[in-house]
Amino acid sequence: MTAEFAEKLGGAVVEVLGRNDVAKVLIGRDTRESGPLLEDGLVRGLTGRGAQVIRLGVVPTPALASLASELGADAAVMITASHNPFFDNGMKVFGPGGHKLDNACEADIERVLLEEIEPESGVSSGSEKDFLEGLGHYARMAKSSVEGLDLEGLKIVLDAGNGSAFKIAPKIFRELGAEVIAMAIDPDGRNINENCGAVHADVAGRLVVEHGADLGISLDGDADRVIFTTSDGAVLSGDRVLAIGALGLKSRGRLRNDAMVATVMSNLGLDEALRKRGIRVFRAGVGDRQVLKMMKAENLNFGGENSGHLIFSDHATTGDGIMSALQVCRLMRDEGKSLAELASVMDEYPCVLLNLAVREKIPIAELPGLLLMISKANEVFGADGRQLIRYSGTEAKIRVLVEHKEAAVVDEWIGKFKHKILEELG
Repeated sequence: MTAEFAEKLGGAVVEVLGRNDVAKVLIGRDTRESGPLLEDGLVRGLTGRGAQVIRLGVVPTPALASLASELGADAAVMITASHNPFFDNGMKVFGPGGHKLDNACEADIERVLLEEIEPESGVSSGSEKDFLEGLGHYARMAKSSVEGLDLEGLKIVLDAGNGSAFKIAPKIFRELGAEVIAMAIDPDGRNINENCGAVHADVAGRLVVEHGADLGISLDGDADRVIFTTSDGAVLSGDRVLAIGALGLKSRGRLRNDAMVATVMSNLGLDEALRKRGIRVFRAGVGDRQVLKMMKAENLNFGGENSGHLIFSDHATTGDGIMSALQVCRLMRDEGKSLAELASVMDEYPCVLLNLAVREKIPIAELPGLLLMISKANEVFGADGRQLIRYSGTEAKIRVLVEHKEAAVVDEWIGKFKHKILEELG
């Protein structure tokens, strides 16, 4: 990822998403040291195509998305590598209304990038300006999603991951009355996600126990996902939080169509727990974009991934770690229960996820031994378990997930699948 690439991407974004004579594009970034350099390149590409660029500075991804809708932008670009270490960086592109792009739109942008299409002659230079009030706008929107919530007496350990929410997240919870013990709020460009944040939620868990806090909230680098820890320092799985969210909405009569969306990676215990309470779970492919697509198709207002992306679409167009944490805190207050008590609504099936390196990605449909074993597993498991075998989209690996009510069955079939994959794929 270079400034030159960012410049080309800026031009492609205007070419594909610019709807007016002058396109309006918002830019936000996290705290990585490479962010300003990439932002400058992006601005050159955008203004070179005549765009009006609004720089938001360091903001969470969901803040950028919500401001894209509020300010009527044609597009928005977030410079971030999410939960990755500081030396990685990337860009998330949003379309009108702060929504993630569909496959066709992404393909159009890639085509313009690869063909290096030059702007039409006579295009005047665009403009750029800063809009540093963006964080304030976002804070008001986040608090309005839990209107009337009073967190007085609640003690929270909040881990901002030295990322984009290092200023705004503690401020929001304090303004709602919580006692906040903030950590990882001193970004230096290189310490984002370093032994902190959503991928190291156990760190916040230890502080929760040390300070006698009620819960821990750990955000990733761009604050679009969140992981929780209970008062005893235990890290909650994302599936338990999905269950909490769905049941909380249903209890207030706000879970549209009494259903939610999870991904194929979520535990079967989620389906079982919610089915008992009259909630149906739809399964989407991996990725919050796939979750949103299914939510729209089924006219639903809640979904997410077990990785910590939660989407409350009545309030946000994408995963929002801060807003999700506020919703969980409100449910704790409404129910008068601890986070651990709320999370006890489901039991997780024993599950193992195995990643195996492969020499080549031969289509699974062309592996007769593995296909036969998959068929046999499905027959044996019935409704008590499942298997999911797929190749990684970015690495030369095959991923094998086995889940069942009985741990011994999981261990047995993980071993069988591993042996057969090594036999057929090497």
